[in-house]
Amino acid sequence: MAKQQLLMLGIRASFHTLSAVLVAGVIFTTVFLSRNVLPKEHPQSDGAPNVEDGRDCNLFEGKWVFDNESNPIYKEEECKFMSDQLACEKFGRQDSSYKFWRWQPHTCNLPRFNATKLLESLRNKRMVYVGDSLNRGQWVSVVCMASSVIKNPKLMHMHNNGSNLISFKSLEYNATIDFYWAPLLVESNSDDPTNHRLPERIVRIQSIERHARHWTESDIIVLNSYLWWRMPHIKTLWGSFEKLDGIYKEVEMVRVYEMALQTLSQWLEVHVNSNRTKLFFMSMSPTHERAEEWGGKTNQNCYGETSLIDKEGYNGRGSDPKMMRVVENVLDGLKRRGLNMHMINITQLSEYRKDGHPSMYRKQWEQLKEDLDPSSYSDCIHWCLPGVPDVWNHLLYAYIVDNHHST
Repeated sequence: MAKQQLLMLGIRASFHTLSAVLVAGVIFTTVFLSRNVLPKEHPQSDGAPNVEDGRDCNLFEGKWVFDNESNPIYKEEECKFMSDQLACEKFGRQDSSYKFWRWQPHTCNLPRFNATKLLESLRNKRMVYVGDSLNRGQWVSVVCMASSVIKNPKLMHMHNNGSNLISFKSLEYNATIDFYWAPLLVESNSDDPTNHRLPERIVRIQSIERHARHWTESDIIVLNSYLWWRMPHIKTLWGSFEKLDGIYKEVEMVRVYEMALQTLSQWLEVHVNSNRTKLFFMSMSPTHERAEEWGGKTNQNCYGETSLIDKEGYNGRGSDPKMMRVVENVLDGLKRRGLNMHMINITQLSEYRKDGHPSMYRKQWEQLKEDLDPSSYSDCIHWCLPGVPDVWNHLLYAYIVDNHHST
């Protein structure tokens, strides 16, 4: 009997020991996985972008996270500076999920956007966006973001006299945020801010002073130029539009694009004070004009799209890698000569957002026939606001307010 009791005690002791080992193993495995395998969601930080595990902070590699708590930063109907080209809800768009996505970098966090901090950083300064209608949309976005904290309408105003320059000013901060229309950056026959749809596009490739004198002395310059170059060849002028002795030549697009950016870089090198002025170049904004590229129906586009493209690294044919390399090479050359211009790489993150375009939900400038297929007049180039351009400005904010540096 005594032997039997001792045997039972031994079995119980062994069982408890085995249980303890198993529990310890489960705890160790859970801790190991949580530190090394399980994915994390990164909340936005209140300060500068933070970096995990010593890895470089690349703001442009990441994923879209649905966030209807902190987004949108402003409401479409409350921004008095909203453009009818971008006011999708006003023109009938019923789904609203496109407003609620935020960008989450893989290895770090974007600083939390604070419109008051932005205005404070722009106190007694001038920030100017230079480029085409996509840059104008980004300018509308930042004006809506900044003005969302200005409660007294008498403390802000807009000046637009029909020229290439449109100006927003916060009187309390003496902060100016401008947009200047120059779709090809250098002079062209498309420089009129309203009447620029011409049968033939001509660029005066070595001439930029007519535009640049309006923004060279700014504190922050945000440039873009891509959309208006999308054709195989462009007629290029050496000489003046006013004189008859100019030399015209059809030049392959990528080559003439490079020549235009070289003209820009040479002007900046001579005329910009690098101790005062921060320079940024927005990379190309992708289009979503062929649904078959992301597995949709042939002969369709972004019309009716309400979800994101979930294939990581997706690239459509609306983006041109050759043009991206031209920009990178020109910026590298500027840096070697002592002038730093940051490229804000919006291309990949915007590729995923086939849901973000106005499509048919915008002001139509011409009377449409009732039997037209909506996809035939859908805008799959520009972006609804609030929306994707707010994130572009959030990335700029990381550089301007929190002094992020490219890796």
